[in-house]
Parts: sequence; C-alpha cells; structure tokens
Amino acid sequence: MKSLIALSTAFISVVAISSANAANITVEMLNKRDDGAKMVYSEDITRIDVGDTITWVPTSKGHNVEFIAVPDGFDKPKKSKPSKKVEISFNEPGIYYYLCTPHKSMGMIGLIVVGGDTSNIEDIAGAKAVGKSKKKLAALLKEL
Repeated sequence: MKSLIALSTAFISVVAISSANAANITVEMLNKRDDGAKMVYSEDITRIDVGDTITWVPTSKGHNVEFIAVPDGFDKPKKSKPSKKVEISFNEPGIYYYLCTPHKSMGMIGLIVVGGDTSNIEDIAGAKAVGKSKKKLAALLKEL
C-alpha cells in the first residue's frame, strides 16, 4: 500500500512539474511584418515543446487560424472566427500546418513543430495549398 501511495505521489509530482514548465507562445496575425512581408503571422515556423500553448493574437483585423494538416491523434479544431484571439495547447508531437482562410492564396500560412518531431512531413507536404501558399509551404518544409 505504501508503494502505491509513493508511486501515485511521484506521478502527480511529475504531471505538476510538466504542467508548470509548459510555455505560452504568442503568434501575431499581421497585415505587415517588420521584415516587410505582407499578410503573415509573426512567425512562419514556431517550434515548441509538447504541452506548450500558442496564443494567436489578431494584431491586425480580418485574420483567423484554420488547421489544414496535423499529426495523428490531434483533434483538429474548427477554424476560428476572424479577428478573434485563439489559444491552443499541443500535446501531440509532429508538424502542424495552418493558415488564414481569407488570405491563404496570398501565402498567409504557418507551421508548428512540436517536440522536434518531423515524422509527418510527407503528410504536410501533400496537404492542399493554393496560390502563393504552395511555394511558401515548400520553402518552409525545406527549413525543417
């Protein structure tokens, strides 16, 4: 019985420490970034650890977040409403491909790499991309 209590206490401690170490990263939805790029997120590729949370902030109006391709096991959320803050936690390692629905043909896309895992890169490469997003997605995948 003492072993079970000790094991339970250790497990709870590990979970509490893991949760306490999770980071919250902010990604802005922008009409223009400091580098001159237009209709973009503040980061093209965001690298995070398992358990981290990303908050997308509509710094410029009219943008949203829609996930196109995600790792197996991740419950893909519905696309967000334009100009609304979005907060999502990532507990599945892998690459996530998302875009701004109204500006996808202008290349407003982003990737998230969770836990350094790129094992689903072929799924992401085969995902639908339109307009300038096709070329940008290919370029971003080469950076991984």
